[in-house]
Amino acid sequence: MLEKIPLAPYYLTLKIRHALYDKGIRKVHTPDVPTVCVGNITAGGTGKTPHTEMILRSLLRSDDWGMREIAVLSRGYKRRSKGFQQVDRRGTADFCGDEPLQIKKKFPGVTVAVDKDRIEGCRFLTHPEELQTSKKARRCENKDMRPADVIVLDDAFQFRALKASFNIVLVDWNRPIYKDKLLPFGRLRDLPERLFKADVVIVTKCPVYLEDWERADWLKPLGIKNFNPETCEGETKKGKKITVLFTSINYCPLEPVYPEWGNTRYIYSKMAILFSGIAKDTPLRRYLSDRYKIVRRFAFADHHRYSSIDIRNISAASKSDPTAVVVTTEKDAMRVMDNKKVPQSLQERLFQVPIQVAFLTPHEQEVFEDRMLSALRLPRTETV
Repeated sequence: MLEKIPLAPYYLTLKIRHALYDKGIRKVHTPDVPTVCVGNITAGGTGKTPHTEMILRSLLRSDDWGMREIAVLSRGYKRRSKGFQQVDRRGTADFCGDEPLQIKKKFPGVTVAVDKDRIEGCRFLTHPEELQTSKKARRCENKDMRPADVIVLDDAFQFRALKASFNIVLVDWNRPIYKDKLLPFGRLRDLPERLFKADVVIVTKCPVYLEDWERADWLKPLGIKNFNPETCEGETKKGKKITVLFTSINYCPLEPVYPEWGNTRYIYSKMAILFSGIAKDTPLRRYLSDRYKIVRRFAFADHHRYSSIDIRNISAASKSDPTAVVVTTEKDAMRVMDNKKVPQSLQERLFQVPIQVAFLTPHEQEVFEDRMLSALRLPRTETV
């Protein structure tokens, strides 16, 4: 009960802020092209990056968008650069952030940019000619890009000054928001009722198979009742229909962080050394434990920058177990490669675990793509 007292100012600030936008007192900007927003109401750990990648795959194989210019706009958390920057696949995580760099490396044909100001970022992506004249773009190092036809907004649900065409909010199956609290006593960074402002709610990190009754039971404490697995819709307490879908994480085969040096024979080792700087490494540890005995584990803070001391410690651990494979995440691999002092002996044994998200059923995939593409649909005269 006492913890509610210091939370009151934060709670009231959020309520007032949302009311100002909802009543039109604060101005809301609509981008010139369709936009998809991927967000959450918790502080990290729901899987925004793999879901962003899943959205890109859906757009790229669609008839409406596969031949058009697709862009991703991110804040670029913990980057050292300022203002609007286009991400280069040969760049560094230090410059643009680990997640944007990871996306660019996977989707080289997609324009990826970072900008804390989402309105400014959308304007530059849709009107790149302004990069040549705008004072706000003077720090931009790469101004050569084609105008975006659709933009995927990574983690912009709390950026109320911008209105997206389609809002996706992610919630973690393992940590329901009704069991959580507002920061700093929990991980909620927004009001729980904001969940119902989403066009689609995706429950992430689910078991690979769920009965229909398990889905319905999980949603009830969330405030969503009468879930229909055929339509993938439930009802809020106010009677609003809301689409709810369920995804799980698929771990892919290990890939060398340094392809030019990676020795694939280490993949067949029985032992592994794991290091990561992510919100929670439990699912990854469980996955690796099915195949490897984890002999050493290094757990760093989320988005940790790897120092020379960190590299030395990891390298020393690898020398103490000379047959063990050294494993990390894709995001961590982006940050490790920023360090130029990774010895070749470690590069040979260093592998990343790529991940993809997948809907639990093909029907959910169809529902998601139908909802999203309908929201983004262009007038018939403009389609390719």
